[in-house]
Amino acid sequence: MSGLNLRFTDEELDALRERAGAEGRSMQAFAHDAVISAINEHSRLFNEAAEHVLKASAELNRRLA
Repeated sequence: MSGLNLRFTDEELDALRERAGAEGRSMQAFAHDAVISAINEHSRLFNEAAEHVLKASAELNRRLA
């Protein structure tokens, strides 16, 4: 498995440590899940936007076909 080094300010690292600790998780697991969540959210938003565009342009696309 590949790894990635991240740099945080002292304040950011303290916040990460506190949040992960509050959830009873390691900082690594918390950060990993946060990144994966952001990736999934981006994909979800893209898919929603694409679906909206397809619906909004369906009639025009039908006439142009």
